[in-house]
Amino acid sequence: MEFKVFQKELELQSRGWIPTFHDVSKEIIDIVKASGVKNGTVCIASHHTTCSVMIQECSHDIDSFDLEFLQHDLLDIMRKMIPDFAEEHQYRHPGPLHSKFGRFVNEPGDYTSMNTDGHLRSVFFGRSETMTIKDGVLDGGEFAHVYFVDWDHVRARHRQLNVTVMGTTEDVGDRKWNNGEVINTLHKFTDEEKADDVHYTLQLKR
Repeated sequence: MEFKVFQKELELQSRGWIPTFHDVSKEIIDIVKASGVKNGTVCIASHHTTCSVMIQECSHDIDSFDLEFLQHDLLDIMRKMIPDFAEEHQYRHPGPLHSKFGRFVNEPGDYTSMNTDGHLRSVFFGRSETMTIKDGVLDGGEFAHVYFVDWDHVRARHRQLNVTVMGTTEDVGDRKWNNGEVINTLHKFTDEEKADDVHYTLQLKR
């Protein structure tokens, strides 16, 4: 059975002033097709520490901020948990050494390090997602879209998303576990758990 690895990089441009949600579903589907991998996985990973990858349904409606309603709902919740960086010293980060490092690497100003909210939000969501490829098709169910989320809204930024497809170019046979029998995960009471208890005696005798 041949095992194959196929890697591509997506170049993106975030707008700044508000977090950017890039829908990269079409590109991921096209990369999976181009890979020649029939059965395996695709890892979609951010190159940046203030960005996340999210798999969620497309909510279609778009508001005046150019965000889908579900994306803006998500942003509203994140702002409650991790408020936008709006004032100097609002967060401990960045400290004086980090600001100095920014100058050392020729950042345009100290303000570019005031993206602590973006770093914290990316920690919550993580920087990557892995999806299954079945018979040459990305398995996202009926509604899944792949989003690259840039939480850093300090300035417009050029971003990179890394895509790695791994798997076999051959069939894998029947995938059904136990012939597709539905697994019952409900709790099953033991005889001991169902046994009579003195506290119920009066109720049972009524």
